[in-house]
Amino acid sequence: MEEVRMDRLLGIGEFSRRTRLSLKALRLYERQGLVVPAEVDPFNGYRRYREDQIAHARLVRLLRRIDMPLTVVDRIVTAPAGERAALLGEYWDEVEQRFAVQRHLAAYLHVVMSGGEGLSEMFKVEQRDVPEHVVLTEQRHVLQPALTDWIREAMDRVMAATAAFGGMSAPGLVIYHGEVTEDSDGPVEIALPIAVDAPPAGVAARVEPAHREAYVRLKKREVQYPQILGAYDAVFAWVESNGLTAAGAPREVYFADWSTIGPEDDACDIAFPIK
Repeated sequence: MEEVRMDRLLGIGEFSRRTRLSLKALRLYERQGLVVPAEVDPFNGYRRYREDQIAHARLVRLLRRIDMPLTVVDRIVTAPAGERAALLGEYWDEVEQRFAVQRHLAAYLHVVMSGGEGLSEMFKVEQRDVPEHVVLTEQRHVLQPALTDWIREAMDRVMAATAAFGGMSAPGLVIYHGEVTEDSDGPVEIALPIAVDAPPAGVAARVEPAHREAYVRLKKREVQYPQILGAYDAVFAWVESNGLTAAGAPREVYFADWSTIGPEDDACDIAFPIK
């Protein structure tokens, strides 16, 4: 085991050799404030590092080996030692979730590039009957980049309005009355069912008619754009291949508490009314 002398200063060459960080990397990390020399000679610019900085620099190097962004590296190495493992765990959970999303999206893109072959194997389409509901609504023309924020905010507003009627009586709906992309703005409707016999006065409400629908169930990690488009394509293809027709606007049916479920939990159905 090498002896660490706290008072000895190392030139940048020796520090580079012992930490296995290149001179270019050390200069970058100095600019980022991650590995700062103990001394910089004001006349010749020579940089010197303390021996007790070696372990810190090696940790930075290892974190970068897993492609961790510099901002995250900085958050971990400047945290108290007892908190670093938990921060690393949180970061890696996010990485694995992102990889799972990308893996599924890549599989969907492979299907698209193969002319749709294999789409039915990716998604299990089922049918069910849905009873009539009175729903409180909010509708908006919105482009895809602003869609997620609008859905969250509108859901909160309409959810608050349901309290006057005993809360929601069935899963909430996000109904797409038109295509939503970077160039097309729907419109999109939030529709939350309430247990009343007729649309109440003084609020935006209507009757959502009884219907039969075809649907697929998605996990939380799958409810992301553009990955979610594969589920819409799968249900639409199933409807056509079974000699049926769409009898209403496609919708997302949210039956779980989004704030408490995990990435692998069932979260949402993609559904098409059919006849």
